[in-house]
Amino acid sequence: MDSIIPLEQKNTLVEYIILSDADNRPPMLDKDLYDSWKSRMELYMQNGEHGKMILESVENGPLIWPTIEENRVIGTKKYAELFATETIQADCDMKATNIILQGLPADIYSLVNHHRVAKDLWESVQLLMQGERKPKKGQNRIKTRQKGRHGETKKIQKQLQ
Repeated sequence: MDSIIPLEQKNTLVEYIILSDADNRPPMLDKDLYDSWKSRMELYMQNGEHGKMILESVENGPLIWPTIEENRVIGTKKYAELFATETIQADCDMKATNIILQGLPADIYSLVNHHRVAKDLWESVQLLMQGERKPKKGQNRIKTRQKGRHGETKKIQKQLQ
């Protein structure tokens, strides 16, 4: 085994684990450091194959599946009927959702895992972590609500505290 790793490059097992795991998992959300997590997640998403398409799914929503007309009936194309670029985008949409879910602690995951669209999931996590921001002087307060299987956001935020 010593002949595989040159003497000057030997590392501890912990260093190998850290190095090998660095790009394999998205960063885990720390509830007190949401803004930091968000920027690290964006960098993580961009770093992989088709990273820009993955981040686009999060920011702009999923691929709008094209329609096809057969026998005067209009329907949505099946996955196998999509063009190559469309299949890549559809795959990136799913990957974006998975990346976000993998970066969530169990208590947050259980509140938002019903979302299947990355953009909706991303916005739900943001709403949970930031809640309603207080308006600056002279601005009207905008109330934001999110309903899902767990009820309104205020109820969810109470569970997190």
